[in-house]
Amino acid sequence: MRSAAIAVGLVALLTPCLVAQAPANLAGSVERRLPALAETYRSLHRAPELSRHEQKTAAFFAAELRKLGFVVTEHVGRYSDGEQAYGVVAMLENGKGPRLLLRTDTDGLPVEEKTGVNYASKATTQNAAGQTVNVMHACGHDLHMTVMLGTAAEMAARKAEWHGTLVIVGQPAEETIEGSAAMLADRMYARFGQPDFVVAEHDSNDVPAGSIALKPGPLMASSTSIDVTLKGVGGHGSRPEAGKDPIVLAAEFILVAQTIVSRQTDPQMPAVLTVGTIHGGTKNNIIPDEVKLGLSLRTYSMAQRDEIVAAIRRTAKGLAEAYGIPAERMPVVELGTQTPPTLNDAVLAERIRKAATATLGAERVQVAKPVMGSEDVGRFTLDGKIPGVLFWLGAANPEKLAASKQSGTQMPSLHSALFAPDYERAIPAGVSAMTAVALDLLQ
Repeated sequence: MRSAAIAVGLVALLTPCLVAQAPANLAGSVERRLPALAETYRSLHRAPELSRHEQKTAAFFAAELRKLGFVVTEHVGRYSDGEQAYGVVAMLENGKGPRLLLRTDTDGLPVEEKTGVNYASKATTQNAAGQTVNVMHACGHDLHMTVMLGTAAEMAARKAEWHGTLVIVGQPAEETIEGSAAMLADRMYARFGQPDFVVAEHDSNDVPAGSIALKPGPLMASSTSIDVTLKGVGGHGSRPEAGKDPIVLAAEFILVAQTIVSRQTDPQMPAVLTVGTIHGGTKNNIIPDEVKLGLSLRTYSMAQRDEIVAAIRRTAKGLAEAYGIPAERMPVVELGTQTPPTLNDAVLAERIRKAATATLGAERVQVAKPVMGSEDVGRFTLDGKIPGVLFWLGAANPEKLAASKQSGTQMPSLHSALFAPDYERAIPAGVSAMTAVALDLLQ
């Protein structure tokens, strides 16, 4: 009986109103906030911080939410190596009702900005290797934070229109896909409550600013880093027969590994296997003892991911045996950083589409295109146990986007030194859509 009651309760939470209505006076309210939000965006853009080092960014984000009446906890999260994270959890309780988690990410990238805008980042810092690097919000996390602060302000001002608990999460280290895991490892849900819904947005230069795009099902792929060590028997380059050359073995492995996707997986299930690094040898005339390769694997299914990893192990071992590599020097395949795919809950996605359409208009709510890039926001859904949706926030100047499609020239992508969102159109659309969605879900 209890399980039946839980199922009925979940359906009630997810079932949308028959007719979604736009929140009263939302467009005008967001427009009045735009000058301050635009300045917030430019300020954040000028001062990016790398993953795991978002100290000032997190402090600013937390302080702004406290001004709005949220109860804020900082330093939420602990990485696998024990280091404390700069995660932010802000809560606004407003009576009984659902618990909604809205997530934004906070970190920048080691990219030298070349946009030429007058608010361009000139920030530099030292990376983990001690090298001086430039830092840029080349993925739009500054835009995400700005939209979230605008949404928080609207929700704080509209408490008469909703009931429940709004939880806003400022997640660090999204670019290294470890921030959400760090926050969950710090007992985030035990400390702040498990949400009924998880919603986030991510900007896209394939969607015109002023619009959003969403879809049910897969939106972003899983990501798995794989380290392969191919071992051989070293020797002099003049006597290859006296050794076992791991460089030749590596060359063949790279080619054969591509057939895992092209010939061993279902063509209806996209996958990408990339060899991104190869290191081996010290001198032209020396056959080395081993070669190390760094691979990246993307899939929309963790089961498919596991099948491909097994095929990589099988391929490496089979080639090594064919080359006569001694049994004690068989290849080593190790999994590194990984994150699950972003799979949008179908019922929640439809509810969000209706709420956004009522607010923005049908022409500004597009059908999203899935990508093979990866995110770690999906971890907050606990492998789909909590309904979650990530939608695209349009960031491209509409005129430039139309011209690029006509000419066939690509717009600067995320992570590009030239990425410059049309923030004055993206911010109002993002705040309006996210506020409408939050008001609809917190009923």
